Amino acid sequence: MFDMQRGEPLLIIQIEYSDLIKPSNRSIYRTEAVDIRQLQHFVAVAEEKHFTRAAQRVNIVQSALSNSIRLLEEELDAKLFVRSTRQVRLTDAGRILLDKAKAALESIRDAREAVAAVRNLERGTLSIGTVQSLPAFLDLPSLIERFHAEYPGVEVRLRQGSATELIERVRSGRLDLAFLPMSESPADIKADMIACEALVVACAPNHPLAGASNVPLAVLKDEPFVDFEPDWGTRKLVDQGFFGVGISRRIAFEVSDLETLLELVKRGMGIALIPEAIAEARQPLLGIAQLAEPEICWELVVAYVAAEDGDDPGPPDNAARAFLSLLNNSK
Repeated sequence: MFDMQRGEPLLIIQIEYSDLIKPSNRSIYRTEAVDIRQLQHFVAVAEEKHFTRAAQRVNIVQSALSNSIRLLEEELDAKLFVRSTRQVRLTDAGRILLDKAKAALESIRDAREAVAAVRNLERGTLSIGTVQSLPAFLDLPSLIERFHAEYPGVEVRLRQGSATELIERVRSGRLDLAFLPMSESPADIKADMIACEALVVACAPNHPLAGASNVPLAVLKDEPFVDFEPDWGTRKLVDQGFFGVGISRRIAFEVSDLETLLELVKRGMGIALIPEAIAEARQPLLGIAQLAEPEICWELVVAYVAAEDGDDPGPPDNAARAFLSLLNNSK
């Protein structure tokens, strides 16, 4: 909390008057707003047992220190010190408060160190989501390995899912980054394109289409298709491609993973439209046919919720920013 009049941070503490002073006509518990500097000043006086030395220790003038202690006593409604010309000693209330004040200041130091460690990427977490079977031009495991080597204190978590599921997880803050195909970015999601990969026809090596070029979608309408389940992989993109030219197709098999899809295609159970890099990596076990223009482009993006400040903000957390920097430098 912040004191608008003093411009200082406040620490809300709960004092039990049975430990300090239990005034008449008061409840046992009161919640007081005490600023952190007051606690630091109090601890300095308690340990130094001398206002002049304590003022030097906290680097303020003695009159300001005395005023700080007076305000603290007023806020707690308890006398904390017995003052004499020779010494300053704690009252019973002051001795109880000293333990609590030291614990509070230690907690604040721990909190500041923890925040600094996250800011400096010495610790923290990075949650990444991805669709199954990323293309060969994005080596995500290698990127994660390099990130871990550079920031070993940051825990990297990886989750696979459908594009729809990943977007919702990014939106809700459960994922920092998500790698997925996307044709249109939602208004509340920032999407940076990584690559645009043309889809090709994958078929068995002995299929009549193997090696063909300039193949229109109309030629494929009677072919049995092996495709992903709705919202998985390239399914939405392929559906949009056929819908855009007014052609229906026959889907014989729906799967949720790339390896099963490729295995069915290889065995001649159907054809599939997949990114060219994936198809080429499976040759000669697969045949490939090039589609006619306009090509269907599989756009791979990295999606995140952008910070609200800046002209072109990236992710709000430093770990996600560092991973994107590593990704951009690897292109």
